[in-house]
Amino acid sequence: MRSPFTFTHTAPAAADGKQPALFLLHGMGSHEGDLPQLVSDFKETHHIFSLRGPVVHPPGYAFFTIEEEGKPDRQVFDKILVYIQSFIREAIQEYNLDSERLTVIGFSQGAVLAQALGLTLIPALQGVVALSGYVPEFVKSDYAKQSVEKQQVFISHGDYDYIVPSQWGAESKDYFESLGANVTFKTYTDGHGVTPENQQDLVEFLRTL
Repeated sequence: MRSPFTFTHTAPAAADGKQPALFLLHGMGSHEGDLPQLVSDFKETHHIFSLRGPVVHPPGYAFFTIEEEGKPDRQVFDKILVYIQSFIREAIQEYNLDSERLTVIGFSQGAVLAQALGLTLIPALQGVVALSGYVPEFVKSDYAKQSVEKQQVFISHGDYDYIVPSQWGAESKDYFESLGANVTFKTYTDGHGVTPENQQDLVEFLRTL
């Protein structure tokens, strides 16, 4: 891979033909080792790529900086989105991935990027998972968007999330539904995190793809 990203990768044992893939994007202050545990059930059937954000943000890393809550630094966000798009396209070629069975999974900041990728990436994503995220206003108003009518979207949020308000998750649900996506929306009596119930619902969603 020519990509500048630091990342982890696991491949399914049976690598005959084109394989589906999951791409994982962590939250602010975390790292590439954070999310793979959520999708360990799919190690035998999917390529799993977990990317590290390039911005140092102790105790870990971030994918982009923010001007204020709900408002990413546009210049950084635009650039990192293009980089991730390039990473996915390169991975399709290098690892012989099935371009019609790609899913991006993000938590918090990663969920913001996952939704932006779902709206813009060509080839189109089959699945988008946004755990405690939102869609920036400039993505809605300024980005060229493709059809998401065949896209499966899983959006979840904690009712007591004081970092990314739960209302933002509901707004993401409404936005993707307005564009014709098939949205599964779940809320939990939790804060800014992923409960065991949330993980179970995520796994069940991924099994339908």
